[in-house]
Amino acid sequence: MLATFVIGLREGLEAALIVAIIATFLRKNGRRLTTMWVGVVAAVIICLGVGITLKVVESNLPQRQQEAMATVIGVVAVLFVTGMVLWMSTHARELKKDVESAASSALGSGTSRALVLMAFLAVLKEGFETAVFLLATFQAASSTRSAVIGAALGIGASMLLGVGIYTGGVTINLGKFFTVTSGFLILIAAGLVVTALRTAHGAGWLNAGQGRTVDLHWLAPPGSVRSAVFTGVLGIPADPRLIEVLGWLLYVVPLAAIAYWPRAHRPDAAAKVFLKVLIAFGCLVGAATTFVAVPRAHLTAPAAAPVSDAAGVSAGTISLDGSTLRQSAGERTTLRAAGDAVVAGVRTHHLVATPHPGTTQPTTLTLAEVIALNGGRPPVGMDPALNPGPYAASWHRQDRIDVWTTHGIVYAASRQSRLTVQLTGGGLRSPRTLTVSSGAHLPAGVTAPAPAWTVPSSYSDDISARLNQLVNQQDSAHFWGRVVPAGLVFVAVLLLVTAGRDRRDLSQTSRTTQDESSSSRSTAHA
Repeated sequence: MLATFVIGLREGLEAALIVAIIATFLRKNGRRLTTMWVGVVAAVIICLGVGITLKVVESNLPQRQQEAMATVIGVVAVLFVTGMVLWMSTHARELKKDVESAASSALGSGTSRALVLMAFLAVLKEGFETAVFLLATFQAASSTRSAVIGAALGIGASMLLGVGIYTGGVTINLGKFFTVTSGFLILIAAGLVVTALRTAHGAGWLNAGQGRTVDLHWLAPPGSVRSAVFTGVLGIPADPRLIEVLGWLLYVVPLAAIAYWPRAHRPDAAAKVFLKVLIAFGCLVGAATTFVAVPRAHLTAPAAAPVSDAAGVSAGTISLDGSTLRQSAGERTTLRAAGDAVVAGVRTHHLVATPHPGTTQPTTLTLAEVIALNGGRPPVGMDPALNPGPYAASWHRQDRIDVWTTHGIVYAASRQSRLTVQLTGGGLRSPRTLTVSSGAHLPAGVTAPAPAWTVPSSYSDDISARLNQLVNQQDSAHFWGRVVPAGLVFVAVLLLVTAGRDRRDLSQTSRTTQDESSSSRSTAHA
């Protein structure tokens, strides 16, 4: 409530002050106030429409889109507050005088339309800023109802002060008022910076710097007054992340220094130019350092993947060498691409192989060979007396290796091998199919089916965890090694441009002063 009260009071008073001054000028000059009030009401309605529209649109979005919109609104609100604080730090003392001067000039033109437009634009500007700022604060507040009440009370108080200024019954030291409230707004805006960074993470835009820093639950336990102050008013969470702490400090420290640096010790125009160039140079050095120093992300994984048989017993390891699958038992198999596939949420390349033994298998089997294939027993349904053989044998071998890789390493793999023989003739009335087990006694020329194996799920889970870690490392490397340097370069360029402009203004002022001095000396000699 306190945060939104100050916002409503501060923003509302600025608009009320301008409207009160304009109304006073119109009244003193015998002009009606009806048109001015129409403009003020129209501006208020437009601002209410903007705020309601933003709220309705946001509430109807999916969760991730809500987080994204909250981030955008928070950033815009922070920019508004920052601009207002910086402008007020140099213009607060002369605000009333500037407005009165502009009103006198407009009225001197013989028409009040300019004053009406001035009132409309002033209310529209402050109202739009208030709508965005309050909406961002409502999103971060623990109680929306209290936040709305605080905003209403603040705006109501600003309207009463505006009426008092208009009637002459209230006098406010605007310099002190805006100086005191600027500090509070800086802290509120810093809380919005923290909230915007957190919603940006929820929207999937910012995944770097999410490590926990300190636990503030002891300082602001849920439901306590301290929690209402820290979380509800200042927007400081009980579990701030690293990027949030940095964002808070990088916002509060410079802005507070600009707003509250003693006027007697503030640098002059030439010193400001030098200071901007110096800070720009520091930003460029920092950008180059972070660009070079931040390491690239890389995946660390075992060189070989373990495999186990159907009973879960270790069956050695496998590894990839290009398109060749190497097994610890010494077997080498050439794989071929079979497209891409998503396995347990991981994008992989699918490789397959169908090994062939390369031997000629017998086309006939005796009864003894069939019994040996079946583990020393006649197959079910075969009577040696009625089906003495020999039998025509048709062999069918199925041997398939599937390997799924990601980032050039094995993610999952399996081998399925099966050998069957179809028997006909030898007294059999119908074909019989016999599945050959891996431990069976095989006739000459028949290769045993390869043992089946698979990569354990525990290994795949470990690779998944490493992949998630890689994604976090890539996000961090991109942010600290690319985004931060780009931001520092942008700040440096902005400072250098403003420093160049200030230097030109300073040179022009110096030349003007010299010309005036020369003119004065010439007049004195004359």
